[in-house]
Amino acid sequence: MSPLLILSLFSLFSFSADSLPYPFTYNLHIDCGGHTNSTDVFNTAWLADRYYTGGDTAIVSEPLQFKHQQEKTLRFFPIASGKKNCYVIPDLPAGKYLLRTFTVYDNFDGKSQSPSFDVSVEGNLVFSWRSPWTESISRSGAYSDLFFTVADSEADICFYSIATDSPVIASLELTQVDPESYLVNDSTIRSSLNTSILVNYGRFSSGSEQWGPGFSNDTDRFGRSWQSDAEFRFRNTEIANGGSVKAISAIKDILNVDKPPNYFPLKLYQTAVTVVGEGNEFLEYILPVDAKLDYLLCFHFAEIDVSVNRKGKRVFDVVVNGENVTRVDIYEKVGGFAAYDWNYVVKNLSSTTLSVRLEPVVGAPIICGLENYAIVPADFRTAPDQVVAMKALKESLRVPDRMGWNGDPCAPTTWDAWEGVTCRQPKGESTLVISQIDLGRQGLKGYISDKISLLSNLVSLNLSSNSLGGALPWGIGQKSLVKLDLSNNKLTGFIPDSLTSSSLQLMLLNGNSLEGRVPSELYSIGVHGGAIDLSDNKGLCGVPSLPDCSLFWDKHGLSTAGKVGIGIASLVIFLLLLCLGYWCYKRRQNDYDFGLPHELMALSAKRNRYHRQKSLMALEMESQHAKGFIPSYNSN
Repeated sequence: MSPLLILSLFSLFSFSADSLPYPFTYNLHIDCGGHTNSTDVFNTAWLADRYYTGGDTAIVSEPLQFKHQQEKTLRFFPIASGKKNCYVIPDLPAGKYLLRTFTVYDNFDGKSQSPSFDVSVEGNLVFSWRSPWTESISRSGAYSDLFFTVADSEADICFYSIATDSPVIASLELTQVDPESYLVNDSTIRSSLNTSILVNYGRFSSGSEQWGPGFSNDTDRFGRSWQSDAEFRFRNTEIANGGSVKAISAIKDILNVDKPPNYFPLKLYQTAVTVVGEGNEFLEYILPVDAKLDYLLCFHFAEIDVSVNRKGKRVFDVVVNGENVTRVDIYEKVGGFAAYDWNYVVKNLSSTTLSVRLEPVVGAPIICGLENYAIVPADFRTAPDQVVAMKALKESLRVPDRMGWNGDPCAPTTWDAWEGVTCRQPKGESTLVISQIDLGRQGLKGYISDKISLLSNLVSLNLSSNSLGGALPWGIGQKSLVKLDLSNNKLTGFIPDSLTSSSLQLMLLNGNSLEGRVPSELYSIGVHGGAIDLSDNKGLCGVPSLPDCSLFWDKHGLSTAGKVGIGIASLVIFLLLLCLGYWCYKRRQNDYDFGLPHELMALSAKRNRYHRQKSLMALEMESQHAKGFIPSYNSN
């Protein structure tokens, strides 16, 4: 095969990254509180409100000041809906997502007091809203976004009420992104970033106005919106160093844009800011942060000044919180009119501001954009099998909405667990487990799901004084179980053997409709210093304080002997019925073979009468002949 042919075949089956279709297509836009689907001026399709666990809808008090329909409608969660409410987004492809929210108060409830509440994503605390909000955010609202990972095809975005305030949300957006995005080369940091949530604390584009989804028609595959750098620029920069900030724009196309894994858009690199003056002018930005968190800084550069045409002509240092972290020569790295990105992780911040300064070495510094993300480490979450058990119990027990059984039962750890639920972290494990459930006198009317057997760390279970029915599930007695109170319900059936393998010290089953022989091992709880109450169960028997069980009765109901006896009795009755049926059958058959039909009997009777008359006439003639009397016959 000739080299030319090989090259031709290679070209047929070789594709550049630019020619491949964008592989991450899932996106979702929910108009929280909206009752109909809609499309905004940027041709984004918004779905009517869905996937929420509770709450109510409202409209901002001044809808005319908002540009988009999805900014005017709200879903809020009054305390009657429970402390914890969620949006549970189903059927998600596993991977990384950008979540974008719009939050506004605008006195929708007429109380003139913005609410205090927290927001979690996948069991991790990400946003904290505290009253009073700033006037501008309270009236006009604010967009927030973050990157997180979905592993189980379902995303939980939950709202937790502080005191009795009502959390509120106007819109939710989910956009699938490249799973390798925003990861750094350092293996230790990369591992941390892979499991953490990145919360946006500032994302700006230099030399431009705000742009991106909701603000302009400019596209960003990840759904990122970019603010103007003027909002973060240190206001005394021009006065302090005698220079002035200058915005510049590219006059040529920019290379290396819209590339995996971060797909930074072309527009980000088409504008930049630099500093002009007498020399030694620097650029400085002040970014708001929270102390005690690590932050990922993503710098975006491009040499778009045609006068810089070789390396060494523009060189500057990047100084973060007073520490010189790197020296940058864009032309040396990528040449002119090409995107260059650089990441840096700031650790263990002790202040609430983060300073980023670009100091000149040769020429003036230049920057196209900057992103600042808080690295929120993954919180402990409830063990998956126990989440399954608790969700099954929520359904089977018909737990009312006011108890807020939504999202992860135990996470975030900074919140209270589900009402009536206590969690703990076993030593040496990275997951949380359910240790106690206390739902006495809650008006429950369902039954106890057999999924309760998955709660292998349950120590105490109190479901007393409700209206629960059905049988006790077979797996209710885990070895860890110490206290069990199911008194005053409507439970039926037998006491399962699994309870005998537990560590029970308290067992209250009184006031139900249980039946059968009580396992002697359970009654020994009282003998060994514990407490047991089985009263007011008319069908229970076999231990002191309860009636004796009949010979045919054991702890599972009928004993083996009872079952055999009933079987034999049933067989005898069956045989008797079979014999009786056979006798009736034979009797009916005999009646048919030997009985004369009614017509034949009538004919036989007539024949008999005829023979009797003939015999009488013969006897009379013989009698007259003997007397010599011969009858005469007259003839005319």
